[in-house]
Order: sequence, then C-alpha cells, then structure tokens
Amino acid sequence: MLRPSLVEAEMSPSLLLRLSFALVLGLSAGLAHPAPDRQGNGEAAEFPGQRLALKRASDAVLGVQSTATEGASTIDTLGEYRAGSGVVIASDGLVLTIGYLILEAEEVELVLDSGKRMPARVVAYDLATGFGLVQAVLPLGIAPAQLGQAHAVAEGEPLLFVSGGDDGALSAAELVSRRGFSGYWEYHIDGALFTSPARRDHSGAGLFNAQGELIGIGSLLVPSAPGDGSRRAGNMFVPVDLLPPIFAELRERGVSRASMRAWLGVNCVEQDDGLRVVRVSRDSPAEMAGLQPGDLIRRLDGAPVGGLESFYKMLWNGGSAERDLTIEVLREGRMQSVPVHSIDRTQTLRRARGI
Repeated sequence: MLRPSLVEAEMSPSLLLRLSFALVLGLSAGLAHPAPDRQGNGEAAEFPGQRLALKRASDAVLGVQSTATEGASTIDTLGEYRAGSGVVIASDGLVLTIGYLILEAEEVELVLDSGKRMPARVVAYDLATGFGLVQAVLPLGIAPAQLGQAHAVAEGEPLLFVSGGDDGALSAAELVSRRGFSGYWEYHIDGALFTSPARRDHSGAGLFNAQGELIGIGSLLVPSAPGDGSRRAGNMFVPVDLLPPIFAELRERGVSRASMRAWLGVNCVEQDDGLRVVRVSRDSPAEMAGLQPGDLIRRLDGAPVGGLESFYKMLWNGGSAERDLTIEVLREGRMQSVPVHSIDRTQTLRRARGI
C-alpha cells in the first residue's frame, strides 16, 4: 500500500472529496477499518468492487530506478542515475513506464512497496510515444493493472494519481484538458492528458480512472495544465491508448516503426518571433551542421516552418530517416542556409553491454 500525497492545499472542494473517496476505499497505508456506509451528509460510500479495483491499481505501481550506460549522450540532460515509477501491465512482470527513465540504461531495478529491489531488463524504448517497457528478471507476484481507455475519460471524472518506490504516494487528480503536446526534444503526441493539481513525482506514475483502469503514464510537470496560459500547474500524462497499436512490435523489436524517423538533435521553443533553437545536442547532426542556440528556424527544405508540431511533422514525413536537409535560419539579423544530414535516432542510442 502507498501513502496519500500531501497536495490537498491546491485542490478544490470537489477534488478534496474525491481524495477522501479514494482513501475511504482503503488505499491509504494506515487505513485499518472498512469504509463507512453512505450517509445523508454526503460522505463517500463503500463499493467493494470498486475498492478492490482501486487497490489492485495502487498495488500494481512500483518504483523504477536506473543507471545509464557509460558515455551515454543522455547523461547530459537526464543524469546518470534516474528514479521514478512504473506500472505492472502483464503477469510475466512487464512494467510500463516513461521512456526517459530507462533510456540508454545499463542497469534497472524495480522497487516494491516493501522496499525489496528486483533486477529488471529493458524491453523497449519508444521515441514516438515516449513509453518504456522493462521486465522483472524474477517473478514479482503482483497482479497487473487493467488498461482503460483514455479517450473515454471526461472532465470532472475522479482520477487517481499513483507513484511508486520508496516515496510512493497517491492522490486524487482532475483532468483539466486533453490536447496535442509538442516537446522541445523533437517529440509530439496527440491526445495528451493534463491533470491538476501538480505533483513532482510524476515520472512514470500511473493515472487511473475510478474503475481502477490505467489510462496514462506520467511524463512532465507543466506550468499551465489547461493550456490557456493560466498559472495552474499540473502534469502531462501519455495516454495508454497509444500502447495497444504498437505493443506487439515493442515486445518483439524494442521500438515501433514510427520511432525510426529523422532526428536532428536540436531543442527548440515557440516564441513570438518564431521557432528558436535553445540547445544543440552533443555529437548530433545539428551540432555537426553548425546550428546554434539563438537561431530562428524559418524554413525546412524551402517550406515555411510554423510551430513545433508542424516542424516535426515536416521532418518526420518528408522522407527517409537518414537524408540531406536544408534549414534556413535567421541568425544575428541575417538569413543563412544550413545543410544538415538527419539520422535515425534509434540507431545511435547506447544499450546495456551484452544486450
């Protein structure tokens, strides 16, 4: 069992009621008594089937810790040691997590609620969705979570946010928006889930509906969950709806075909004056081509570039993963054409020795 998260101060009264509902259903580590019957004063009721489903959901979340391979390029941004959560999704010990936790990992451990640590191996890392899969080397003895349908979740529906590991916690969450998301690291997905209130233990955490079904895997802390510029911080979850279409190839090949696409190694942000380069990855095509932080990207192969999403889709859909491109940038008030040779990112990632 996990302990409740202390984020109630930012919750609306209705969200506080949902948290009380989750705790009453028996998910708190210290709860020793059954839930009370529904009362006329609005207290939460006990629904044994739902209680068991939510308990199973909570129990399926565990900690994920990894150490990157020596010399991994992602150490620069993600660090050598990484820690977050994952959700058991199959009886053979398969765990779904967020990919950056196990990207270029040499060693992976799963941390159970008891504190016991179990070795695991990396099964897949998927650039296109951001999902990662690891598998316990020894039997976990944990019942897998059931997958739900993220697209069926409505605003106002009670959700449960669960993280695992040494500091695992649970709390109520509220879906505040569903929209496409473009990350500065050459990443885009449709239908991302944005929840509030914000939690910092989001990496690989599980988002569950009231039936105890997994609907999302935690990815980010965002400054505006509604996406309207308001200062209402929250979290972004990758919807589990993206998993079933690629699940078989992830288990078989370790990556989806959609991930085998052009990559430049350039981090950009949308600004009022255009798409600005803020960082260039070490030993990347962008660095070798001479792209620089501060450049404003105007055109890709002669076509005007809009925001991040349009830039990525032009890059990914414009031809083979490895090809010659021309990027036109505004640098210090002058337009410059920069020839770049894109590569398939999946072929550059370091893997554990012997795998």
